[in-house]
Amino acid sequence: FQMKRDSGYSTMAEQQKQEKQLWDAMKISARVLGTGLLVITTLVNFGFWYMQNIWDASGHFWQTTWLKLYYLLEGEEWTIFFLGTALVPGLAFWGFNGILMVADVTGKPTFITRYRIQPGKNDPVDTKKLLQAVYTVLCNQFFVSLPMFVPMFYIMKWWGNTFSKELPTFRWFLVELSIFTLIEEILFYYTHRLVHLALLYKHIHKKHHEWTAPVGVVSMYAHPVEHILSNTLPVMTGPMIMGSHIVSIATWFSLALLTTSISHCGYHLPFLPSPEFHDFHHLKFNQCYGVLGVLDYLHGTDTVFRQTKAYERHRVLLSLTPLSKSIPEVPGRAE
Repeated sequence: FQMKRDSGYSTMAEQQKQEKQLWDAMKISARVLGTGLLVITTLVNFGFWYMQNIWDASGHFWQTTWLKLYYLLEGEEWTIFFLGTALVPGLAFWGFNGILMVADVTGKPTFITRYRIQPGKNDPVDTKKLLQAVYTVLCNQFFVSLPMFVPMFYIMKWWGNTFSKELPTFRWFLVELSIFTLIEEILFYYTHRLVHLALLYKHIHKKHHEWTAPVGVVSMYAHPVEHILSNTLPVMTGPMIMGSHIVSIATWFSLALLTTSISHCGYHLPFLPSPEFHDFHHLKFNQCYGVLGVLDYLHGTDTVFRQTKAYERHRVLLSLTPLSKSIPEVPGRAE
């Protein structure tokens, strides 16, 4: 009886000790998580406060500039809409890709070409093939995108806020930008998976994949059906749902075109978003279908990519040393 009682006391003491250790661990975890959350919240609030101050300081300038343009165009809504949806984003697209095409054709400046993702590819690019891509992109822009802007114009006009004389607040623009990005990720991922089905791939998407080592302008080198489904609708849908201001639309369209150009450019340039994810898609075809990679992770369509050196390089380059040198491929290893 005494032995059982001692054993019982011992067990109870151990249980109390374990409970105390668990409670202490929970308190430490709560402190760490609480502190971390506080730090993150503080940093986010500081960043937002800083950006808000910059916006407030320049807000009067942008508002005044917008009103000058508005009155210069006499409030002609279609003209304003055309400038915001076609001309400004188009200039951003061709300005950026014009620089890239010079590097692709001439191999200069070396500041750009030394960051090539697939060494030996497009070095230099096939000029005839590049001109064919440019021709296709221009056809898509003029004969597919522009006609699609007509119904979009009337939808935006129906909302009634698109051509307002007052610009949206910086806070609201950030909210819209987040929603646009989320909608684009969802629509692009699933329409992209759709055109990879055997029948659609053969007759539609195969055109885009003629470039296993893409260049910037190839971002819009596609069959007209694909250009509608995967290139244009995912970008247009967010502003149409939100009834966004034309300045917000122009900014979003320009950012979307520049981002997709960077994803296809074939160069992992310093301080720009990483193109490794989509470049790997062109290399392997059945991996990395999305924009952000969130849905690829959830659907497991990036598992091969995550086992490669390209995944290690998939980050913003914060130095001038090419990642192909700091994180080189393993010799003789097929990815």
